[in-house]
Amino acid sequence: MLIPDIIIAIDGYSSTGKSSFAKLIAKEFGFLYLDSGALYRGVTLYAMENGLIDGDNKVDEDRLRRGLPGLDLHFGNSGEGCMTYMGGRCIEKEIRSLDVSRKVSPVSAIPAVREYVDRKLRELGKGKKVVIDGRDIGSTVFPDAELKIFMTADPEVRAERRMKEMRQKGEKVEFRDVLENVKERDYIDSHRKVSPLTKAEDAIVLDNSEMTLEDQMVWIKELIAGKFSAKR
Repeated sequence: MLIPDIIIAIDGYSSTGKSSFAKLIAKEFGFLYLDSGALYRGVTLYAMENGLIDGDNKVDEDRLRRGLPGLDLHFGNSGEGCMTYMGGRCIEKEIRSLDVSRKVSPVSAIPAVREYVDRKLRELGKGKKVVIDGRDIGSTVFPDAELKIFMTADPEVRAERRMKEMRQKGEKVEFRDVLENVKERDYIDSHRKVSPLTKAEDAIVLDNSEMTLEDQMVWIKELIAGKFSAKR
């Protein structure tokens, strides 16, 4: 399918499969994939490793803000696809842990952190022909994106998906803990003061509670063909 050089912004709740969906879109259409969540998780890992988050998830914002200019988070490709790096170290496995998941919402709510991530995303998205997933991509980072999608699914469905994904990576997690984390992140993301999770007015809702990735790809191909008169 031939489509114009556009920005595809995918927002939505945690564990709706935004990254998996965005990666497939990038592969199908030859787009660059940008994972905003990985950058927020990378900042969170940096804060954890440098003692900037206490046991109550309170962040030392001043020290974190001072450290951000020297924090080198970037993406690179490997045999397993796009990976997240902190300097020369691949941190993909660490940032997907439940420990990081429990702390990423308070870190991502900090204005300086959001400015840091937004700046990196805008630099990478200058050439268009990119697909980006996150929570405020269509509403804040790229408000002029040509195609905006807002993903949602039932919390229990999302928790089940997340639990299976984590167990496949060898983590020992219980469903109730993952469900609690999903609901907590929903609340924090939706109620933070800076760039809260919200559906952009021109975003198209995709509820994938009962959809496979294949179903979602059929859905977006039909959407793109209709919206941009794309040639198959």
